[in-house]
Amino acid sequence: MSTHALPPRPAAPIVWWTAIRPRTLGMSLAPVVLGSALALAESGALDWLVLLATLACAALIQIGTNLYNDAIDFERGTDRPDRKGPLRVTLAGWASAGEVKRGALLCLLLALLLGAYLCTVGGLPILAIGIASLLAGWAYSGGPWPISHSPFGELFVLLFFGVLAVLGSHWLQSRTLDHLDVLAGVAVGAPAAAVLLVNNFRDRESDLRGGRRTLASLLGPRRAWLVFALLVLAPLAALVAIGLGGHPGAVLGLVCAPTMLALARRFRTAPGAAALNAVLVDTARAGTRAGLLAAAGIVGLAVL
Repeated sequence: MSTHALPPRPAAPIVWWTAIRPRTLGMSLAPVVLGSALALAESGALDWLVLLATLACAALIQIGTNLYNDAIDFERGTDRPDRKGPLRVTLAGWASAGEVKRGALLCLLLALLLGAYLCTVGGLPILAIGIASLLAGWAYSGGPWPISHSPFGELFVLLFFGVLAVLGSHWLQSRTLDHLDVLAGVAVGAPAAAVLLVNNFRDRESDLRGGRRTLASLLGPRRAWLVFALLVLAPLAALVAIGLGGHPGAVLGLVCAPTMLALARRFRTAPGAAALNAVLVDTARAGTRAGLLAAAGIVGLAVL
């Protein structure tokens, strides 16, 4: 959506619903569900209170990061009126940067409170992951060297929205870890990184003008497509490996294989910003769906 002609401010619930970017929130939930499913398959038990707290904490960290990114990119002048991506509430004048940053702070404080509870359950490993996640949420857009302005954004997403989220969720449920957790982290983290790559590829020209050196802006169209294809297809190989590693139910996530193959083609042939925005949303949905289906398959076979 272009913001050349900014829409009028809607009711407050719509403003905040738009600001949290709900269409991508599944990316923070899928790794928690998948890591918990792996733990359930091993131990045969699941602590539902811990699961709910972990899901809420993960969602709050992502929402807080999204809100802070919305406000700080406006303040830095990175978001301009000719922005081609989905609407940003600060740029559109729907909320002030101060209001949005206060919303981000509230989310991160709530995540901190939930994280304190989870630390009593999981101990020092969860404390370390929690502190790293909160700091990363701030450093993604804030500080003197924002991650979002560098070529390392996709790596950040793969690590925090994939590997660490699965590891932490598994640990909270069973106090054990497994090498398959890393593969599971790739299965859900790679599509999340692909979403960021699409976003940055769409904005690569304006990013370069604004001094942002994202991975997409440095790679150029052909190599950016190759990286996107790798990221969007990596979950398929990861799920097969998890299935061969002792959890055959994970291959249920391969139901999404045709969609992911189609996404690789769509990215390469996308004619403009609107088409890329559609690829972005569908990549987030496909990645979330694959992770949740893999978790359902793992749990289904475990309880049979």
